[in-house]
Amino acid sequence: MKRVLSLFLVDTSNLELLRAQLKAFSKQVPLLYFILSVNTVTLASTHYGKAPFVLTVLFPAALIGFCLIRGINWLRVRHRRISDKEVIRRLYGVVILGGLLGAFYLGWALSIYDYGNAYTKSNVAFFTAVTVISSIFCLLHLRAAALALITVIAIPFSAFLLFTQGTTFVAIGINLLLVSAAMVYILVVVSTDFEKMINSQIETARLSEENHRLANIDSLTELPNRRHFFQQLNGFLACAKEENTSLVVGIIDLDGFKAVNDIYGHVIGDRVLTKAGQRLEALSSDTTLIARLGGDEFGVLIIGAQEHNEILAFGERVCAALQRPFSLPEAVANVSCSVGFATFPEAGNSPELLYERADYALNYAKEHQRGRPTIFSKSHETEIRTRSTIEQALRCADLESELSLCFQPLFDVAHQRPIAFEALARWHNPELGNIPPNVFIAIAERTELINTLTQVLLRKALDAASTWPEEIHVSFNLSVRDILSVDSMTRIIAIVQSSGVEPGRIGFEVTESALMGDFEQAHDAIARLRALGTRVSLDDFGTGYSSLSYVHRLPLDTIKIDRSFVLDIETRATSRNIIRTIVDLCRNLEIGCVVEGMETEAQADILRDLGCNTMQGYFFSKPLAEKDVLDFLSLSEVSA
Repeated sequence: MKRVLSLFLVDTSNLELLRAQLKAFSKQVPLLYFILSVNTVTLASTHYGKAPFVLTVLFPAALIGFCLIRGINWLRVRHRRISDKEVIRRLYGVVILGGLLGAFYLGWALSIYDYGNAYTKSNVAFFTAVTVISSIFCLLHLRAAALALITVIAIPFSAFLLFTQGTTFVAIGINLLLVSAAMVYILVVVSTDFEKMINSQIETARLSEENHRLANIDSLTELPNRRHFFQQLNGFLACAKEENTSLVVGIIDLDGFKAVNDIYGHVIGDRVLTKAGQRLEALSSDTTLIARLGGDEFGVLIIGAQEHNEILAFGERVCAALQRPFSLPEAVANVSCSVGFATFPEAGNSPELLYERADYALNYAKEHQRGRPTIFSKSHETEIRTRSTIEQALRCADLESELSLCFQPLFDVAHQRPIAFEALARWHNPELGNIPPNVFIAIAERTELINTLTQVLLRKALDAASTWPEEIHVSFNLSVRDILSVDSMTRIIAIVQSSGVEPGRIGFEVTESALMGDFEQAHDAIARLRALGTRVSLDDFGTGYSSLSYVHRLPLDTIKIDRSFVLDIETRATSRNIIRTIVDLCRNLEIGCVVEGMETEAQADILRDLGCNTMQGYFFSKPLAEKDVLDFLSLSEVSA
């Protein structure tokens, strides 16, 4: 019984289905009311003059007028988006009004039935049957309304015909009942199929939306992903060109995030990224889009920002938001961030160029003002051109003849003598002149050229060391690309083996940045060098984010304390305490310790009191040309 009653109810649990039913019905409304109006005129005209004026003119006129008003009302809201409540109200209205209208039509048909002859009575039966069947077809998608018509008109009128005298009308009544039963079956089948189709469309739309979300949203941070970022960049840039407005492209990179992964693991790292995404999302607005580009890098698009101060202020808010400690149940992680911005049209007029310029500004921020925002400027443009010129010259250079080395001594202050020389690269180009090492080395490291430079310079360094006394060592710097390249390490080992220099006299210096790129590969590379018999030092110790996490995990021989701690050692107790702590650490780990950057006798005296025995700096000697090393060693022996 409940199942039968449910057929007459409007299921309000599936709003999308209700909207589809309403949309389908609204397309049939004009046809429904047209059929009702034509049938009304036809039946009234066949009884005009035979039945009372009220039944042939006034009542039909009222029905037609009602149909006209309802039809116009439906046409007005046909293409308008209406609320969920309005959808439910209208569908219930169709069911109730359909039943009432059916009752009125049945009452009118029965009232007019006895007027006229057998032909007009047959017309009444035909009118009723056709009206019911045609109305049901118009209401196929509204099962409850169609069933209400069958219940209100078809069944009572069939019963009326069955109890009249005359086999013809009894036959019509039976036929109408059978047709009505068939219509009920068709209604159930069609409405069920329609519901399945709509539910399938809903599921398809949901899956499509989910696929779109997965394609455009980063699964970890729930921010827009790289794909969506560049789609929006293209669209925003097109609008900015058309409307002559500004557009800012920014890149955010977390400083120190690699250390979080190495110390706490990737699970904690992912949680930090999630919280970082939440903090950045809080800075988003209608004119600011923030996306995750991958790893610990995020992208920013700002529409309409005019002043550089406004852009920098936003960048400062980003940096401040990400510099706050990330408190997690397992640990407290600390990172910072650097931000690079490029503005349209000043920095470029294509998505690729704007992104490249923002990336350049980011790298500039990391090198010169880490933890701060930087906007790409004309000076950066000049620097790019200069670097491009240097890169082309470096690619075309005769490295064997143009590259050379200087050597800066490392002093054993306890015995007042040099014990090693650090090889420092120099490049003189016939057209460009002398290029500073911090410039051409950085350019080479961004390309594959650094491996070639390393091999040329290492051969030169070992050739020079082969002429020195056997107790004097040589120290050589390796780049990130050298450490992380298996092929490059193989060539470096081959050069050492063929040099004729005892491996124990050779020391390689690696920076923490080389270790952070791929710790496992770096560990393997250092292990290969140690197995060869060479020594390995960790350079610039104290300037990174997690040096201590590497010291106890790597087979190191020496730690070099960065010069930044020496600059203010005479005035800052903090710097002295840090150096004392590192010296004690090295002593406890039974590894060597070198302090670099001494420029005054006072600094050297303080360092000696702190327990430092090996030092390097201008106070002892500036870098020497290769031809001056032996003379310097001779003078040192005399002085000692």
